[in-house]
Amino acid sequence: MEPLQNRTEENSAIVNYTDKARNPFKPTAAFIGASWFALLTGTVGYCIGLWNAGMELNEKGYYFTILLFGLFAVISVQKSVRDRAEGHAVTDLYYGLSWFATIAAMVLLTIGLWNADLALSEKGFYAMSFCLSMFSAIAVQKNTRDAKLLEDKEL
Repeated sequence: MEPLQNRTEENSAIVNYTDKARNPFKPTAAFIGASWFALLTGTVGYCIGLWNAGMELNEKGYYFTILLFGLFAVISVQKSVRDRAEGHAVTDLYYGLSWFATIAAMVLLTIGLWNADLALSEKGFYAMSFCLSMFSAIAVQKNTRDAKLLEDKEL
């Protein structure tokens, strides 16, 4: 199927909206709420699991630091990818470091869980809550950025 070559109202990204029409690029309240709920569920669940875990305090600190590091890293990746897509200047160094930090957080969690003296169900719980937190942090960042972009354009 060939892409449309002519700009029409249906395939144009710039469309005039009346006050009653909803902008299709604005995130819905349901998606924003679901993203925040997933982020809170993942991070709070991960932290509750650490709190109740029967491991040494330094090991709990390691896993907590990996969570914080991973959250920062995926937000940084989302921001740099989005900035590049919108034509904003992002250095290759920052772009590469943000991807490296994201991959490093995932690898460090994997290595830590692989060598941990935990039941497989506990390892799976930490891995899944970590993944939920990472994915939802990206969604929350995207929603925040989309809402801010549309808010700025409406002014």
